[in-house]
Amino acid sequence: MKMTHLTLTLLLTMLMSSAAAENIVTVAWRTKPPHQYIENGVEKGVLLERAKQVFAQAQIKTKFVEEPAKRIWNNFSIGTKNYCSFGWYRLAERESLVQFSAVFHTDPPHTILVSPAATQLVSAHLSLAALMADSSLSLGMVDAVSYGPALDAMIKNSKNKIERSMTLPMNMARMIGANRASYMLIDREDWEYLKDTDKNLRQTKQIDLPDMPPGLDRFIVCSKDVSAEQMAAINSAIQKIYRSKKS
Repeated sequence: MKMTHLTLTLLLTMLMSSAAAENIVTVAWRTKPPHQYIENGVEKGVLLERAKQVFAQAQIKTKFVEEPAKRIWNNFSIGTKNYCSFGWYRLAERESLVQFSAVFHTDPPHTILVSPAATQLVSAHLSLAALMADSSLSLGMVDAVSYGPALDAMIKNSKNKIERSMTLPMNMARMIGANRASYMLIDREDWEYLKDTDKNLRQTKQIDLPDMPPGLDRFIVCSKDVSAEQMAAINSAIQKIYRSKKS
């Protein structure tokens, strides 16, 4: 049977659309104000904006989607193709799942947010090691995310009661404000944003301890099928955009 001109045109259009779709990289991001979040339907945040600038500079077609952290890493683990995310620590267990970019952002050290009911007990400790050795205290943790290798190891060996929750950091902070746990570790930049915007946190206390590990680097991560040329373009864009902001 002869293929009509219309049929051939439709077939070519479908093939071109399919090829174009395959070239689009999905960039997934988790809600984490002030770095990346949605407010009144508008995407905001310094790292979200930086990521969009990086991929635009790298001339990579993208589709940005907001997804929970657990889903993002599940997508990497099942081999989702043309898939990237940003703002993640470099951990040994992630090396087999993703490619890491150049440094995308560097955190300041974490800080400690203390519940109103536990202020005196927590403040009595002069080091993070002593705080985590106190079995009378509970530590609130956002599940499915890392606090960095050093803190992850300390948490693993902690004598605190660990209260895990599949929630956002801002919601965990509210749980601390409601005395659902004694304290939590929180990104300093997250706290600086939350303390000025959330009245539920007015009775919480922020403290720093001398043995808090230094802040870590964060990276853009991409599935293994993303080409070397694309990763090189991403890294070049990071150098131009992020490094220029630090100079």
